[in-house]
Amino acid sequence: MIRKLSILDRSRTRQGQPAPQALRDTVELARTAERLGYHRFWVSEHHSVPGVAGSAPTVLAAAVAAATHRIRVGTGGVMLPNHQPLVVAEQFGVLESLFPGRIDMGLGRSVGFTGGIRRALGRDTGDADHFEEQLTELLGWLDGTQQAHPDVHAHPAEGLHIPAYVLATGEGAGIAARAGLPLVVGDLRSRERVSGIVEAYRKAFRPSARVAEPYVVVSGTVAVSATEEEALRILVPEAWSVAHSRTRGSFPPLRPAEEIEALKMSPKERELYEGALAGHVHGTEDQVAAQLSEVAALTGADELLVTTSTFDRTALLDSLDRLSRIAELRGPADRGPRAGP
Repeated sequence: MIRKLSILDRSRTRQGQPAPQALRDTVELARTAERLGYHRFWVSEHHSVPGVAGSAPTVLAAAVAAATHRIRVGTGGVMLPNHQPLVVAEQFGVLESLFPGRIDMGLGRSVGFTGGIRRALGRDTGDADHFEEQLTELLGWLDGTQQAHPDVHAHPAEGLHIPAYVLATGEGAGIAARAGLPLVVGDLRSRERVSGIVEAYRKAFRPSARVAEPYVVVSGTVAVSATEEEALRILVPEAWSVAHSRTRGSFPPLRPAEEIEALKMSPKERELYEGALAGHVHGTEDQVAAQLSEVAALTGADELLVTTSTFDRTALLDSLDRLSRIAELRGPADRGPRAGP
């Protein structure tokens, strides 16, 4: 069993609720995660997605950190090709200065997923190809070693220890290994693929001043409930949003499971919906414990990053509570900040 559990929340919007409520729900979920003993709480970056309110991860991370006390807080991730490395360094420097010892810098290489978004951001698909050099520049701003602009300094970030993580999209695993940084990889529906990525990362890993040994975070959807059927229903709203986006071109807010189950779907929608519903870790506490033991044995992961989204917040909170019990997260109170990684 993977004992170190964390949460990535994408601030998914819900039908009938304004988008700002999703951000408030994220902050409240972070408080719950801290109470349950989760190791870290990360937020994501998405632009112009109707079903996701999390568009400014460092701003949201600041709100989360201000509302909590011990849990590590960070991004999963800031999409570095969308930003100038100096600005990212400065933002995380502010976060670490305000919440010392609690901030993580998760970094991804994706750009806006439509041409219109990329144009609005002033980016194009080729910017993802420069992620490795952007990452090197960013770390240089933090370490005070960047050479391109010798008369410029990233205040207040320079000299601060801010753990960095690389999200394994595309070439991300190789980049993480060459940089000597922890790797975040998903999803758990493709466990053999994840295992292969992890194995290649470990073989190629070069120790760095930041991390001496490979560190692997596997991410994925996990749903736990009193019965396997109830756990599966937690997955229904997100599965329908995925099917909807692939047939109609837009990613909608989450809908109640009972509404989705009553829909008359086209054959294509049904195929995509059932595909999106299948393969996730879900079930009773005993079933999920067994599945996570398999994941641990297959990947040797150091940490699990849970990414579950659903309409029913009560069911989600119950799932996270049950998962924390499986992993025996709650022990004597730790009153200090959580150490990285």
